[in-house]
Amino acid sequence: MKQQFSDIPGFDTWESVELLSKGWSTDKKYIVKTKAGEKLLLRIADSESSPQKKKEYDIICKYATLGFEMSKPLGFGLCNNGQHTYMLLTWVEGEDLEDALPKLTKEEQYDLGRSAGRILRQIHSIPVAQEDIPDQSKKTKKLTQLERYEQSVVRIAGDETAVQYVKDNIDKLWLEPPVYMHGDFHPGNLIFTPKKVLGVIDFNRWEVGDPYEEFYKLESFGVELSVPYCVGQIDAYFDNEVPMQFWETLAVYVAHASLYSIKWAEKFGQEDIDGMVRRCLAAMEHYNGFNNVVPSWYLEYKKDN
Repeated sequence: MKQQFSDIPGFDTWESVELLSKGWSTDKKYIVKTKAGEKLLLRIADSESSPQKKKEYDIICKYATLGFEMSKPLGFGLCNNGQHTYMLLTWVEGEDLEDALPKLTKEEQYDLGRSAGRILRQIHSIPVAQEDIPDQSKKTKKLTQLERYEQSVVRIAGDETAVQYVKDNIDKLWLEPPVYMHGDFHPGNLIFTPKKVLGVIDFNRWEVGDPYEEFYKLESFGVELSVPYCVGQIDAYFDNEVPMQFWETLAVYVAHASLYSIKWAEKFGQEDIDGMVRRCLAAMEHYNGFNNVVPSWYLEYKKDN
C-alpha cells in the first residue's frame, strides 16, 4: 500500500501507513508514523477533485493562523503518478471529545463548550474573500430536501408541524453576514488533548455561509452527549448575550435537519435511519413541536445554573 504514496515529498522519512476507517468522509484517511516517532494525518482523494481539495487546503491554511489547536497543513499535491490528490496534516493527539465528555464533571463539560464556542467565533472572524461567497443562499436547496423527505417512505408520524414550520420560516435563514464555516462542528470532530484543551479536526465540509447554521449539529450530535457542553458553546460564542434572532434561525435549521437527516441516512442502512428518527423525535420534544424557538434543554440548564 505504501508504494502508492512514494512520490509524496518526505515519504522516505515514513515508518508506516495505517488506514483509518472512522468518519463519514469520502476521503481515505491514514495515520502516518515517521521514523522520528511523529504521527501525521494523510488524506487521499481522486485527482478529479484536486481543485476543490486545493481550496480546502487553502482554507485550512487560513484557520491555522488563528492559534487554536488543530490538524495543521503540512503539504498538498498529486501522488500515485497523478491518480490521487494528497493532503498531509499534523496529527492532533488525544481522545475524541464525544468519548471524553461523559467522563467529565458538568462544570468541565460546560467549560469545554465555552472553549468550543470561542474557537468557532475565531473561525468565523476570518474576512471572507468576495469570490468565495455563494451567489445564492441555501433556501431553495433546503426546501427541495424537505420535499424529498415528504415524498419518502421513511416519514415519521406527527411530522406535519415541523414540516410546516420550515416552510413558514425559511426566510429566517442567513440573515447574518457570510463567514467561513468549519461545516461539521460537533464533538465528533473535536479532540480532548492531554493538555486538557480542544483540538479541531476534519475541515473537509468547510463552506461559506450563515454562521448560525454551524450550531444545528448541537441538537443532532451534542445534546445526547452533554447539555452543559452545548449550552457553553452557545453562551461563549455570543459572550453570554444570545440574541433572539439566533434562536429563531436555529430552530429552522434544527427542524429541517431533523427531518431530512432521516432521508439522508437511508443510504447507510436501518441502524442509521433509526438513530436519526430518535434524534428527530427528541428535537420535536425539545422544541415543543416547534411551537417554541428556544429548546427546553437550554432553558432548563440556565434555570438550574
